[in-house]
Amino acid sequence: MQRLFVSVFFAVFLFSCDHGSENTVPFGFQQPEHFPEATYTFENNPVTKEGFELGKFIFNDPLLSRDSTISCASCHDQRVAFADPQHRLSIGIDGRLGERNAPPIFNLAFVNEFFWDGGVVHVDFISLNPIANPLEMDHDVALVIEDMKSDPEYQQKFAAAFGEGKEINSARMLHALSQFMVMMVSANSRYDQYLLEGEALSEAELRGLALFENNCASCHEGILFTDRGFHNNGLDSEFTDVGRYLITERDEDLGKFKTPSLRNIALTAPFMHDGRFKSLEEVLHQYAEAVKDAQTLDASLKADGRLGISLTDQEQFDIIAFLETLTDESFVSNPLFFAP
Repeated sequence: MQRLFVSVFFAVFLFSCDHGSENTVPFGFQQPEHFPEATYTFENNPVTKEGFELGKFIFNDPLLSRDSTISCASCHDQRVAFADPQHRLSIGIDGRLGERNAPPIFNLAFVNEFFWDGGVVHVDFISLNPIANPLEMDHDVALVIEDMKSDPEYQQKFAAAFGEGKEINSARMLHALSQFMVMMVSANSRYDQYLLEGEALSEAELRGLALFENNCASCHEGILFTDRGFHNNGLDSEFTDVGRYLITERDEDLGKFKTPSLRNIALTAPFMHDGRFKSLEEVLHQYAEAVKDAQTLDASLKADGRLGISLTDQEQFDIIAFLETLTDESFVSNPLFFAP
């Protein structure tokens, strides 16, 4: 049954006129009742309709790339929870092959470390990485700003978002992008409806939920389905990508990557930091049969004298049935995020 549950999470309102006088209705981020408190610094960058719309415009503009061929939306497609369904590794300008899989974008307002290695610690700075990365957009932010300053459409949109006479600069560009991205809240899956409204789950889904809680929830914990930590989950014994070690240079972080949220996981293939798995079936088989040992392997994957998680084929099937309840159809089809 179609529900209006999503309205709890988004203050999505339009401006209306009543007898010639404009009545402004608030627009902005709304805290989901069953989520942890947002960590984003809204006091420094409150979401406005004009700022959000500017951020959406920038997100979809290939002007951010050196040759004007790649936008943020090129690797982050709303239909699959702002992931990239086409490429195992991200593809940048001139067809350059990236080093990691482009992660999905949602619920950024609730976490403090971003990218697979946690190398960025605030939403406002996320966009600097792909713009400057030579394998992605390969551009200079200063040049992006100069192009925006000379564009009448950008002049108008920045003035609407931040005020007439305010300079177009990188801080305001990044704030606008953040206003767009922090509104990407995914909290209306069938699982959420099960928790909050008693929506029924099938027997297989309930079995999968119990199996998930017993075998997977130590890392994919809580309502966000991530402990927001970094783990070596047994993909390799030797590491061509050192993961978290690249940031901390601590031996204990070698081969560790950020625990991704499992919300919308049925939509966001390929999986893992390098996109090596095409399906959830491959992922569950990896944990059940193919975990590789290493000094930094997570302790939960080498318990009971064996590597991995002991799961029968039926148990793997049931876990996948549960994971499919985490798909938020209202999020991936929300017109609020459609490209302008």
